[in-house]
Amino acid sequence: MYTIATPVRPVASREVDSRLGYLVFALAFFLGHGSIALSRGDDPALDLPTWLPYTLLAIGIVSGVTLNMIAGGRAQHGASESSRRSEKLVGTMWVTGFVALFLAISGLTTTIDDPTLQDALWPAGSVLVVGMINLAEGAVRRNTLHYGLGTWLTLLAAAALFFTPTGIYAALAIAGGTGYLVASLLERRRLANLPSS
Repeated sequence: MYTIATPVRPVASREVDSRLGYLVFALAFFLGHGSIALSRGDDPALDLPTWLPYTLLAIGIVSGVTLNMIAGGRAQHGASESSRRSEKLVGTMWVTGFVALFLAISGLTTTIDDPTLQDALWPAGSVLVVGMINLAEGAVRRNTLHYGLGTWLTLLAAAALFFTPTGIYAALAIAGGTGYLVASLLERRRLANLPSS
């Protein structure tokens, strides 16, 4: 049985096409966070070297960020100075957010003697920062799909803190990976429905 895919018009010059970036982030969450969750605990389902799941996650995240930066750069060709300035300001949030997260986690682990605290705060905190940045990017770009994904990631990261560290990784793998996968599918439709420029 054959299906006919909805054609996607050439993307308007100031629209960011995030399909590939979303898909790579979905894989990073499924494979990276998922393999961490499955290889931890008293009776892990997978016997993996400690470095492998974190390497899978890092490769996926770096690839996804790179693809999104390339897509964002392409969208800025011909954009107004005001639009480029807004994108640069939002872009600096990545540095600000992760420096703040590092300081917060370092401060908490210095004052609270709990060895599992970093295991819980790093994955959930990182996704919380990414979600908040997606919210800002969605608002600046007037992209409700990106804004919705940011909302999902932000709420997921905060709710995941109710679980054990292994549970946090499992929740991020399943719900975070699925969120990115759905966004990659919906991005095609969003781009197809853009008004012709």
